[in-house]
Amino acid sequence: MIKVNFSVGTVHAISISPKKGTKKFNVAECEVIKDFGLRGDSHGGENSRQVSLLSYENIVASNSKEGELLPGDFAENITTNNFPLVALRVGDKIKIGDGVVLSVTQLGKTCHDKCEILKKMGSCIMPKKGVFAKVLNGGIIRVNDEIRKII
Repeated sequence: MIKVNFSVGTVHAISISPKKGTKKFNVAECEVIKDFGLRGDSHGGENSRQVSLLSYENIVASNSKEGELLPGDFAENITTNNFPLVALRVGDKIKIGDGVVLSVTQLGKTCHDKCEILKKMGSCIMPKKGVFAKVLNGGIIRVNDEIRKII
């Protein structure tokens, strides 16, 4: 097994949308609610995929193949920067900012047939690169907040 040094990354973007199946829009900060998700986001609720994360590096790499996609275009809530999402495992905990804590519940997903990115580009990186989590501790997150794995 490859051991990854979990250095501190940052929140590159925060994205929400009031309706499922649409592109998310970016906000500078957002309340994260325990056992729910991000305030104002349609994916919040009592489920195991309350928050979705994707790395900015994967979006940039996808742009070389797919076109000009931006944070939120993959319907991710939190776009990370310099944080090894790919090394996370189900059950790992992530701390964002001063106190928001997420627990990883799922790595990747099955892409549904209504995915706007899939229709537009022919492929989507969320099924392989997306990380999903449940909110253990809420609070406010902001762009440029630190993000780190905790033990």
